[in-house]
Amino acid sequence: MSLDFGLTNVHVLITGAAGGIGLETVHTFRQLGARITAHYNSNAGELQNIPGIVCVQGDVRDESSVDRLLTEAAEKNGGPVSVLVVNHGVWPTNDTAIADMDLKQWNNTVAIDLTGPFLLCRAYLRALRTASDAVKETASIIFIGSTAGKFGEAQHADYAACKSALMYGLTPSLKNEIVMIAPRGRVNSVNPGWVKTPMAEEKLKDRAFVERALATTPVQKVATPADIARQVAVIASPALSGHVNGMNIMVDGGMEGRLLFPPSNAQ
Repeated sequence: MSLDFGLTNVHVLITGAAGGIGLETVHTFRQLGARITAHYNSNAGELQNIPGIVCVQGDVRDESSVDRLLTEAAEKNGGPVSVLVVNHGVWPTNDTAIADMDLKQWNNTVAIDLTGPFLLCRAYLRALRTASDAVKETASIIFIGSTAGKFGEAQHADYAACKSALMYGLTPSLKNEIVMIAPRGRVNSVNPGWVKTPMAEEKLKDRAFVERALATTPVQKVATPADIARQVAVIASPALSGHVNGMNIMVDGGMEGRLLFPPSNAQ
């Protein structure tokens, strides 16, 4: 039996597509025959060398830029977006407790990691209202969440708060709203733990940090971008996951929680 994902010629918009999980997701959907619009912020990078995809620049913090992104995607890639993969995000590399975090950092993280997804979903859903039945039939929003959204992350509470909002605020809310526009529309969140991406590269060079991060993970490995991208494709597939809606899918090797960070010195 051949496995058909039902994504041939489906228009997929992937945000933050220039590196890490985003770039691997582009390759995965391309192999499945989807029409891909790849969003980037400032540097298209390797996206420019991938044949058959449409690259569109946009600042997810800016309302007009996001609206233009969805319009441009439709104009350049054969019609409205059917599958929206909200992958972009920022994880400030400086370890900063809430007590020491300045408002500028907090506001920037929220603008990119939470306001950006809101603006993208709003523009996507508005365009979906006037889309064809064929586009609506495969309508799907997939957020890239994080174990930080489930367990929290000390010294990165700005990031954790935004991911939690996507996973436990927007996902269950939007899965009830999207069906008012597209009766078979779905909204889910795919939530990785640590992944070998450029954003995490420096942290993952610290062996002690990796050991601590994996301490409660039965599958003792850091995920690859392909681990996440393949799960996104499965959830996007109307053939494989057409009855999966409003779910938080943890792709974290079975992680059960976090050790105290920094470790306790108590005897």
